[in-house]
Amino acid sequence: MSDREPPRRRVPAPAKPPRPRGAAQRQPGPGARPVRRPGAGRVPAQRPLRLGSPRPRLRLVGLALGLVLLTFVVRLLQVQAVQAGTYTAKAEQNRYVVHTLTAERGGITDRNGVSLAVSEDAYDITADPTMFGPGQLKITDGPERAAALLAPILGQDQATLVKKLRPADRNSRYARLATRQTPQVWKQIKDLKSALAQKTGTVNVLAGVFADPSSQRVYPNGDLAAGILGWVNAAGQGGGGIEQMLDKQLAGKNGKIRYAQSGGREVPTAGSAETPAVPGSDVELTIDRDIQWAAQNAITEQVEKSKADRGYVVVQDTRTGQILALANSPGFDPNDLSKADPDALGNAAVQDAYEPGSTAKVMSMAAVLQENVATPLTHVVVPNRLHRGDRLFQDDIDHRTWNLTLNGVLAKSSNIGTILATGQLGKTQPEANKVLYSYLRKFGIGSYTGLHFPGETPGILAPPQKWSTSQQYTIPFGQGFSINALQAASVYSTIANDGVRIEPTLVRGTKGADGRFTPAPKPKETRVVSAKTARTVAEMLESVVDDEQGTGISARIPGYNVAGKTGTANRVDPATGRYRGYTSSFAGFAPADKPRITVYCAIQNATSGGYFGGQICGPIYKKVMEFALKTLQVPPTGAPPANLPVDYKP
Repeated sequence: MSDREPPRRRVPAPAKPPRPRGAAQRQPGPGARPVRRPGAGRVPAQRPLRLGSPRPRLRLVGLALGLVLLTFVVRLLQVQAVQAGTYTAKAEQNRYVVHTLTAERGGITDRNGVSLAVSEDAYDITADPTMFGPGQLKITDGPERAAALLAPILGQDQATLVKKLRPADRNSRYARLATRQTPQVWKQIKDLKSALAQKTGTVNVLAGVFADPSSQRVYPNGDLAAGILGWVNAAGQGGGGIEQMLDKQLAGKNGKIRYAQSGGREVPTAGSAETPAVPGSDVELTIDRDIQWAAQNAITEQVEKSKADRGYVVVQDTRTGQILALANSPGFDPNDLSKADPDALGNAAVQDAYEPGSTAKVMSMAAVLQENVATPLTHVVVPNRLHRGDRLFQDDIDHRTWNLTLNGVLAKSSNIGTILATGQLGKTQPEANKVLYSYLRKFGIGSYTGLHFPGETPGILAPPQKWSTSQQYTIPFGQGFSINALQAASVYSTIANDGVRIEPTLVRGTKGADGRFTPAPKPKETRVVSAKTARTVAEMLESVVDDEQGTGISARIPGYNVAGKTGTANRVDPATGRYRGYTSSFAGFAPADKPRITVYCAIQNATSGGYFGGQICGPIYKKVMEFALKTLQVPPTGAPPANLPVDYKP
């Protein structure tokens, strides 16, 4: 084979199509349409797409994200660093609320469990003043709008509510708008608050109003025993009587609850912290509601009839010292103190100090008998007048010379006879004064009764060395020293209890939240005179009521032997410090042979009708004593009356 390449073959070029006949060959000129070539109508083949570079887009997205993150960082720095305190305060303000859980106040009952004071559900309407400002409500008159809605519901002045909702201290978060409102009042506010919250486009100006569960004190018997019970003040504390005396036991211990809230509503999922309240103890008194009613009725009627300043009745169990009734007139209704007379508040039976008069002669007679210087049958010549010291003494009535027994001196309530009898207590008058003073003190005169009642007076009894010339002769018959009504009743209960004085008591015991009853401490007992002396004095007191010459015949009770004593004393006017008017009184116990009940009555400054103790207080004693004997089912007397002689023939 030859190393030379084979000769290439020529391929003939395709023949040009023949031009049409007669057509001139033209060169294309301006504006000429291009010559259509064969195959020009076909669509040329598409070139492959080329993607743009992603870098510009990524830069744009990154820039946008960077700006967003920068905004968040700036805002975060503003919230956490620049304005941290402001936002923390707002969060706390809108999130957590602390409310006091008021402890339920214990009830007060009489000795038989009858309710005298109870607590009913109530609410203290409160507000958070910081939630009424422009920062919260976005309006400037939030307090005014809220006050306009609340004033008619709470019955308060609108301007007063505005001051509470806009206090001087702008940081204050608590304002008490009203206390002890009924559940119906809080429901009205709550419904209105809810309606405002649901209404679109309306500012809820009540979002910052809340309610603390509380209680309202109610006295179902009105003015009955008001002087004993007292009342509860606006702060929920005892303002007088047992309510004040035992406030700590009755009040219990308040609790506290802290929970999250938003827009004035509790956030249930946020949880809460609660310290439960401890309810107060119930208190059972020694008084009997029915006997209290009888005593209060009787003294009220007589005070009104006599147009007197005031009066009191004390009923006491002679065996235990327990007070069964402690009635005052005029009184007050603790349910509505706005209508009460300020002078009638309190308990005058333990707060008034006055000169007792002849009811005090029982102590003088007990001292004379105990010291064995006389007996009930000792003869006492009682002249019409008696000159002692710088005074001329007389009895309540003019009389010829009386030839009386010592029993007759008490029965006829002779001042002169009492001076003569007590003068035998010592070789000299100063010695006699000291002996009498010692007995008066043993009977409890010049000392507190042991009741620990708010405002109680111990009375006034000067030591014997300070007795004036007239006092050493007037004190034996009940003038020149002062007592209260409970002290006077206690004297007669001491005689009725065989000469043993038992401190008066008003409380039988308390019952705690666990239901356990705790009796009150046993009262103190003191021997004053012997049982023999006490029984002898009791027989002498029978003559005051049973004997026709006695001054207490109006106090007789069929079927019972009654021991009693009248009293009519000059009265010191508290306004002037001078004697004006009289203190009329009657004291005694029954049955005289087996004493069970003591009743003491006193009326101050009777200005219409009579004023002698036997005349206006004797009937009260009888009415109250009869009722008490029946209520306690005390059997009639089985022994005949003592019938000690009143006088003698010289």
